[in-house]
Amino acid sequence: MTTISYPPKPSPGDRIAVISPGAGLPGLFPRPFELGLERLRKEYGLEPVEYPTTRTMGATPQDRAADVNAAFADPDVKVVMASIGGDDQLTVLPFLNRELIRANPKPFFGMSDNTNLLAYLYNTGIVGYHGATVMTALGCPVAMDALTQDSLRAALFTSGEYELRPAERWNDVDRDWADPATFEAEPPSRPGTGWTWTNADRMVEGRSWGGCLEILGWLLMADREIARDLSRYDGGVLLLETSEELPSSEEVFRTLRNMGERGLLQRFSALLMGRPKTWTFERPNSPEEADRYAAEQREAVLRAMRAYAPDTPIVFDVDFGHTSPQLVIPYGGLVRVDGPARRITVTY
Repeated sequence: MTTISYPPKPSPGDRIAVISPGAGLPGLFPRPFELGLERLRKEYGLEPVEYPTTRTMGATPQDRAADVNAAFADPDVKVVMASIGGDDQLTVLPFLNRELIRANPKPFFGMSDNTNLLAYLYNTGIVGYHGATVMTALGCPVAMDALTQDSLRAALFTSGEYELRPAERWNDVDRDWADPATFEAEPPSRPGTGWTWTNADRMVEGRSWGGCLEILGWLLMADREIARDLSRYDGGVLLLETSEELPSSEEVFRTLRNMGERGLLQRFSALLMGRPKTWTFERPNSPEEADRYAAEQREAVLRAMRAYAPDTPIVFDVDFGHTSPQLVIPYGGLVRVDGPARRITVTY
């Protein structure tokens, strides 16, 4: 069984590879991308390095994989970050050089479609970091959310424990990146609701695994990066969140049911469920519609967990994934879920 370990951390002044293993959206929407690069330089002291497909839409899986391999192989690059997600990173995985990446472990930051690469790194023995892509977390208008900013800094540069906190305010309403006015005002936000706990009668700690639920479903269907020996996940903490495609509650239930039938849900000691995104340009839900969507998703998760892992502690509305703030969660790193104290602590 592959042993998983934390890669070395960068220091201010180091170079950070910025890659697009999913979609080359920086080429279509340069404003949030350039703003994210500027914040990497000014607020984190890192020097971004771009690759041939970083701003290229429609790059082949082979070319995107070549950029990933090059980023890990470059001895002057100390950390790797995705520009944004996408929807076909699954096709990139066969062209990655596992031995090269294993020999050159580096922190990788990404989420959404980057669940593919995070799962790949987990099986390669490298702790990754779920969250903080350049265009979303770093390229947000006016200022980064304080929780996002602080957790990213801790994940980048520290190696100890870090306690997650519920957001006092949050947002999931998008603005048009092509409109310059988008970047002149802070996005609207809603009051935080705290976390909702189920089976919170114990404290558990384990290595995290999971990511975007839809991407995990694709990995399961393609039979990629899911361990053959499911005992590898025993005692771990399952991370799940849903995307901007707003999957129906029935789709969420069915994906979880399939994971239960595969024997996966039963392996984990706790589930952290990210706050669901409830608004898109195609479905501009009112606050009432958004609350109903979130409630239906929560019930779908509970229905599946009651069937396959009824005693598992669950925490809903943790601020990671497709909403803001976007807390960074170590992927394959240690996560402690303390039910009686209502605390979640990660180890960066």
